[in-house]
Amino acid sequence: MIKMKSIIDWEALRPTIENSINEEAKGPGGRPPYDSILKFKMLIMQRLYNISDEQLEYQVNDRLSFMRFLDLTIADDVPDCNTIRYFRDKLTSKGVIEKLFEAFDEMLRSKGYIT
Repeated sequence: MIKMKSIIDWEALRPTIENSINEEAKGPGGRPPYDSILKFKMLIMQRLYNISDEQLEYQVNDRLSFMRFLDLTIADDVPDCNTIRYFRDKLTSKGVIEKLFEAFDEMLRSKGYIT
């Protein structure tokens, strides 16, 4: 996963994600939203390991390798299972989730990797 982290142009995916989810602050105060690339990386891990939203949250909190892939430290907050579910549902309802995974797969294939 660490190799995958360095060969993917994550920022190329950002406009597609952010244009489809339109996350804005709901008012003053509160916690700012998690980075959209962080949440998409979590969806990738979820698909690669075939795990539930709850298991994804647990594994990210438990595994240092997952944290490194996500550029998180032990002190960082991890998006919870409901945040990931809501993010995936928004991408799905806008019809872009499969396009994002196809773009991700294409980036990997262009570097000689197959998921």
